[in-house]
Amino acid sequence: MLVGMRGGFVYIMSNRKHGTLYVGVTADIVRRAYEHRIGCVEGFTRRYGLKRLIWFERHDEIMPAIQREKNIKNWPRAWKVRLVEAMNPDWEDLYPTLF
Repeated sequence: MLVGMRGGFVYIMSNRKHGTLYVGVTADIVRRAYEHRIGCVEGFTRRYGLKRLIWFERHDEIMPAIQREKNIKNWPRAWKVRLVEAMNPDWEDLYPTLF
């Protein structure tokens, strides 16, 4: 169960397998993934319908999570796809696993 954990999370959202990718960072993965799912915040993820949480990584501190997000954002797409598929080869929505 991830609810109530401290620190930070780096995560990747998508709209479908091998679809558009979005890399983000948050202190509250449950809340942030929910916001993406319901599209309550205007921007890239809402515009492209990125509602599927396909990868995440927990960090004990928020600053390393922020740095990791910046690094991953600069990676080629193929590296991001490999990262996702190492954890989630079918690109299933991981949101239900957060509870």
